[in-house]
Amino acid sequence: MDYLPIFADLKQRPVLVVGGGEVAARKIDLLLRAGAQVRIVAQALSPELEQRRQAAQISWSARSFLPEQLDDVFLVIAATDDAALNAEVFEQANQRHVLANVVDDQPKCSFIFPSIVDRSPIVVAISSSGKAPVLARMLREKLETLLPNSLGQMADIAGRWRENVKTQFSSMRARRRFWEHAFAGRFASLASAGKLAEAEQALQQQLESAQDVSHNGNVTLVGAGPGDAGLLTLRGLQVMQQADVVLYDHLVSDEVLDLVRRDADKICVGKRAGSHSVAQEETNRMLVELAQQGKKVVRLKGGDPFIFGRGGEELQAVQAAGIPFQVVPGVTAAAGATAYAGIPLTHRDHAQSVVFVTGHCRPEDNGIQWETLARGKQTLAIYMGTLKAAEISQQLIAHGRAANTPVAVIGRGTRSDQQVLTGTLDNLEHLAQQAPTPALLVIGEVVSLHQQLAWFGHHPETDGTQRPSVVNLA
Repeated sequence: MDYLPIFADLKQRPVLVVGGGEVAARKIDLLLRAGAQVRIVAQALSPELEQRRQAAQISWSARSFLPEQLDDVFLVIAATDDAALNAEVFEQANQRHVLANVVDDQPKCSFIFPSIVDRSPIVVAISSSGKAPVLARMLREKLETLLPNSLGQMADIAGRWRENVKTQFSSMRARRRFWEHAFAGRFASLASAGKLAEAEQALQQQLESAQDVSHNGNVTLVGAGPGDAGLLTLRGLQVMQQADVVLYDHLVSDEVLDLVRRDADKICVGKRAGSHSVAQEETNRMLVELAQQGKKVVRLKGGDPFIFGRGGEELQAVQAAGIPFQVVPGVTAAAGATAYAGIPLTHRDHAQSVVFVTGHCRPEDNGIQWETLARGKQTLAIYMGTLKAAEISQQLIAHGRAANTPVAVIGRGTRSDQQVLTGTLDNLEHLAQQAPTPALLVIGEVVSLHQQLAWFGHHPETDGTQRPSVVNLA
């Protein structure tokens, strides 16, 4: 390797920065976060650095660089636009065996700054040895999305408990197993949820009982969004990467499933209108049994699990079994599909309210308030409504909604093959028959904005992709 990756302790150590502009200010920010005593040599200071000087955070040692300024410093950074001066700083530092960094001049660096993912005290550093800094920054951005913000807090707590764990467990192997299970179990779940006091209590209980927490499983209910993997939440991705087993529905796209941890078991328990691959009671039983086996179980549902997703029913079974659980909400189809179709759910000129409705009710449910649903100036977003589109249209018209009310059927919303069919309420049934599934029905005056606001797939010259055009059956 070109560089030895090391982490330097700069607390209360003198560091020299030659330069007082914006580039120097960025480096100084990192140095101060590491606790360094920063000395600056510069003709002038940027406004930001002047504020730091007045706040006694840095010292302005001199206006001109002199070699002897390097005699008692730990390292030096040259950040000027004077190439000759930067080269002199580097050469003088080398003669004194002082680590030096000339910004954006890799050959004149005895150390380099990596891209940093900061979850202090957990810090991840990424370097391309100065060959591809943009690539290193892109990798850092990917890691930023994968590493939860709670890592630092978990590490702080673990640091405070290390001696207690050493006292409880004499062997290194036993201590390692304790921490492995802590970081993968209830302690980690509570810390991720921001419940730090409860997290410490869980750690205390685990330590007092000296139990093998490998038998303590948990369930996380995750909303996968409407299809586009880019709409999966950061927290959802993190949980999926930690799962031992994932129970997923048919509505979860292949692109989202590809983000599940590679060695996790994936079990389809999906449901389709009119036919059930797995009965709801069987899904509930599987969630409980898998968690009782000590596994981290993710229940992955399309859209948001608490909006027509039976997520509440499944968690009731989990809670009744005494299994720890948490919920990661997702982008529901009504929000995601309509946004990708250019249809705002509310608009001052067209709709002051929006109603989410399911078109797939239990057979005994016959108390639908059609009078309420047929009101004007509101948007209806109807899930699982294609099979009952004819009845929906007839009932709304019969209860006062105009037959020429704009409607849209959004098939496979947010996905690359999304289709948006628009028309009027009196031909809703025909639209629903033509749309690919899963499909969302949207009824209301806001649909008239679709032609103006549609953006997804309508400008192939800007994104290099070709997607189905809108079908208008008005």
